[in-house]
Amino acid sequence: MIDIKFLRENPELVKENIKKKFQDAKLPLVDEVIELDAQVRAVKQEGDDLRAAKNKISKEIGGLMAQGKKEEAEAKKAEVAASAKRLAELEAIEPELQEKIKKIMMTIPNIIDPSVPIGKDDNENVEIQKYGEPVVPAFEVPYHADILNSISGLDKDAAGRTSGNGFYYLMGDAARIHSAMISYARDFMIEKGFTYCIPPFMIRSNVVTGVMSFAEMEAMMYKIEGEDLYLIGTSEHSMIGKFQGQIVEEKNLPISMTSYSPCFRKEVGSHGIEERGVYRVHQFEKQEMVVLCKPEDSMEWYNKMWAYTVEFFRSLDIPVRTLECCSGDLADLKVKSCDVEAWSPRQQKYFEVGSCSTLGDAQARRLGIRTKGENGTYYVHTLNNTVLATPRGLIAFLENNVNEDGSINIPEALRPYMGGKEKIVPSK
Repeated sequence: MIDIKFLRENPELVKENIKKKFQDAKLPLVDEVIELDAQVRAVKQEGDDLRAAKNKISKEIGGLMAQGKKEEAEAKKAEVAASAKRLAELEAIEPELQEKIKKIMMTIPNIIDPSVPIGKDDNENVEIQKYGEPVVPAFEVPYHADILNSISGLDKDAAGRTSGNGFYYLMGDAARIHSAMISYARDFMIEKGFTYCIPPFMIRSNVVTGVMSFAEMEAMMYKIEGEDLYLIGTSEHSMIGKFQGQIVEEKNLPISMTSYSPCFRKEVGSHGIEERGVYRVHQFEKQEMVVLCKPEDSMEWYNKMWAYTVEFFRSLDIPVRTLECCSGDLADLKVKSCDVEAWSPRQQKYFEVGSCSTLGDAQARRLGIRTKGENGTYYVHTLNNTVLATPRGLIAFLENNVNEDGSINIPEALRPYMGGKEKIVPSK
């Protein structure tokens, strides 16, 4: 959510930003907010004038009573009563107007960074750089579900019976690799100086609306029936929510945390839940990184964070590339975002395994997260990035480490988490 003062002073810039995001239907909202804001300020001014007049008249009443001018005093009392009535009306009107403004402001997209490429959707995202050679082996790389089945590692039939489509059982070495990757991701980020955290896996609606747009919320979140609780779609939600309504000491910035959580997503409007594989599912696990920092430091942290994900995947012998998200592909709260994509030797193309975003002060403004320093109190900037989301990360690992005989190489970085194993041999 952008600053109302900024919108008031720069309405054309806000409109131009809306156009860059190809959301022209929202253009009238800017003028609507300006009109409502003018009404709020008029109401406040009238209220201030009435209070000042009321205080002045109250003093006059005392003087008139002391002089025995009862009739004049009673007339003044009537003026005070009329002022009090009008003040009560104004005090009821103001919060209604403020609520209308808030609802509209929460749908107006954040101002994107000047470096963001302009494009309508993810088809117009721009490749930044490749890391590692995207090798296509001489043999045909099996579908990831077939690799998992060859080591007796996947049971979707049983998951269908217990939970429905979009769920899975990982078994044996497959489950062990999955856990090893998560544990390695945790330790990788701890070594980078991030504080490890396991957050709540359910959050209240005021946190949900603080960290994401209404459209994202409807498409992603599972609500707990009868309670004001939602299952998290990523641990970033509860990690940022941890600081809701808080004033963080400036000397404690930056705050850098890495968190583990299961994640739950409805995947409404997605490309469909897979029947066989585990690329797009309702439940997965994730190692995330979250940073709260000063505004002037946010872009430096942004570049550090996506680079950590690249380094993590390269340490597992997985070629990756970074992709700059264009304006139309950015969620409304985001200032700038890039995806890290892993190479798929089976499909001979890259697919998303992580996303890094800086949101400016949008989340902090919605949740009331501020910092206090020598120059006063201001909103912090928030950033988030995926270290590893698996089983999607597991797919990248399997495709890039499977051999022609079906065996799977264990990169050196993962061996301590796999009991020293260097290779997994198919069971069938």
